[in-house]
Amino acid sequence: MTIFSPQTEGEIVDAVQWALSENAPVEVIGHGSKRLLGRPLQTEHTIALSSYSGVTLYEPDELVLSAKAGTPIAELESLLAANGQAFQFEPMDYGPLLAQPSGKGSLGGLLATNLCGPRRLKYGSARDHVLGVRVVSGRGELFKSGGRVVKNVTGYDLSKGMASSWGTLGIATEITVKVLPAPETETTLVVRGLTDDEAARAMAMAMGSSGEVASAAHLPANVAPRVIEGQLTGEAATLLRLEGFAPSVNDRAIMLKGLLASAGTIHEISRKTSRRLWREVRDVIPFADGTERPVWRVSMVPMEAYKLVASLRMGAAVDAFYDWQGGLVWLRMEGEPEAEAVRALIRKYGGGHATLVRASVSVRAALPVFEPQPAPLAALSKRLKQQFDPSGILNPGRMVAGV
Repeated sequence: MTIFSPQTEGEIVDAVQWALSENAPVEVIGHGSKRLLGRPLQTEHTIALSSYSGVTLYEPDELVLSAKAGTPIAELESLLAANGQAFQFEPMDYGPLLAQPSGKGSLGGLLATNLCGPRRLKYGSARDHVLGVRVVSGRGELFKSGGRVVKNVTGYDLSKGMASSWGTLGIATEITVKVLPAPETETTLVVRGLTDDEAARAMAMAMGSSGEVASAAHLPANVAPRVIEGQLTGEAATLLRLEGFAPSVNDRAIMLKGLLASAGTIHEISRKTSRRLWREVRDVIPFADGTERPVWRVSMVPMEAYKLVASLRMGAAVDAFYDWQGGLVWLRMEGEPEAEAVRALIRKYGGGHATLVRASVSVRAALPVFEPQPAPLAALSKRLKQQFDPSGILNPGRMVAGV
């Protein structure tokens, strides 16, 4: 087994060209924090980018940052915070959920898996903030897409095309992203005691108001005690995050309390505790139990999500909580992953997609981890793979068996 640890872009090109010459498939990783996501690979060789790290450009006044692919996200977030800025798409950290150390995710992994967090509805995901990339394709060729300004797209936007490719099309070597000012302050309104369907209606009302809610989530009564050291013990907690300048946050909080006065008891969690609460929602801390019990990430119509969960509970032991106003459901199954049941119910309740983000190696090898694509889209994906990696040497089978 060979582990390549390139320290220059040229060495990354050399590693890919060696793999091509030997017809030797390789696993591509940063620091390995998301290695347990996707289908298990059977490769003898690895290209690890952990040594290819560092910021290459940061212009706070221009709201732009470029860094090498192996640069830890935590390191970049610290740099941005020191300048009053942030990745407003709030990339999640899969480490705790996968029983790995936190803070090990890399910038390259952020793009490859298209990370985002509870602010998804307001700010989008990683792909919406990428300005440009430098990539080594599976042909062993270096190419550049995009640049360092927002309006810089001609022809195919390959910088965004690399998002959600899971390292199967090419190896990003340098990534340029748009950064934004961090909010001056934040507070979270917590509505207690709502059922899942009541919470769905309350979140929809809040998100549709002039309150400019940045994030909305619902933690059922059995999940709420698992965040911020049990401070939400007792009842379900419906969370509404407000951000911005302090006077505006205060005024919007008052307005929303009036709007939701009939929904239930409302209290506030502010600043530091609020930030910690949303980090724990983002990183799925309620299900970060050190086990391999199957965890699904389901994206679907917000007002239909609670129906999916209720139907699943009729036939299986399921824990669940809701982010993105209910549009993102995290499910933890006590037994088998129930892939067919989960996906059949998603189709029944308006459509969407489900990704199995945690399970044993044998389960991930046997099931379609990612939502199976319709035939025309699957054919397009194969053609795209053929264009970028015709020999199939980069993360083969990570997303779909045989591709």
